[in-house]
Amino acid sequence: MARARIGISGWTYAPWRGVFYPKGLPHRAELAYAAERLDSIEINGSFYSLQRPSSYRTWAEHTPDDFVFAVKGGRYITHILRLKNARTAVANFFASGVLALGPKLGPLLWQLPPTLPLDPEELDAFLTLLPRTTAAAATLAGEATLDEDRTHTAIAADLPLRHAVEARHQSFTDPAFVRVAREHGVAVVVADTAGRYPVIREVTADFMYVRLHGDEELYTSGYDDEALDRWAGDMRGWLAEGLDVYAYFDNDVKVRAPYDAMGLRERLR
Repeated sequence: MARARIGISGWTYAPWRGVFYPKGLPHRAELAYAAERLDSIEINGSFYSLQRPSSYRTWAEHTPDDFVFAVKGGRYITHILRLKNARTAVANFFASGVLALGPKLGPLLWQLPPTLPLDPEELDAFLTLLPRTTAAAATLAGEATLDEDRTHTAIAADLPLRHAVEARHQSFTDPAFVRVAREHGVAVVVADTAGRYPVIREVTADFMYVRLHGDEELYTSGYDDEALDRWAGDMRGWLAEGLDVYAYFDNDVKVRAPYDAMGLRERLR
């Protein structure tokens, strides 16, 4: 049966303290507090730098058994290498501790820069590189160039991996993007960016990945009841088609993300 998971992009934000997080709540307890109210969170510290295996283990330990993390791929891969010659970088990413999440590892998000136009052949090559199981990821991680104490390549079970691509250059509205993504079973992210970047709603995998960056102002504005009802309707439609749904609110500036996420989650109960 298809399932929707609704969450937030990150959880460590100073303005949330004393608003969403109770005053005096220790910073180390913030993840557990958020995880009691939501069933998924997008890790985006992994976008800025490789995290440590100990961090991933701690995050897994401080969340419920049925909790799932989405993990954002590194900007070194997407923004610096721009998907080219990325094998070693992808190996390092998977070796850095991602696999330590075990069964709590959800989809991998690859957010492309707005300056990167579509090149179908390069995109195809990159998506071909991405492992589709944790066993394949562990094998690729064995090629990592990280110090041994910074790696985790062990897996307890071979589990499927899902990938999603968030495109921001207008050229990705070309049907070739959808075609390549569909050939690889990779989800095209449905991104609400207050009109700044393209919105592509094509189904290309067995799940949908939604990022809600702000209804009217990027990263800032919240979603009113009408907007949440509309998104809930979209997600019910996808669920009815047998598609799992992962949705994350990234409108964190004015502490709207966790409340919007809880509101949407309640609508989908």
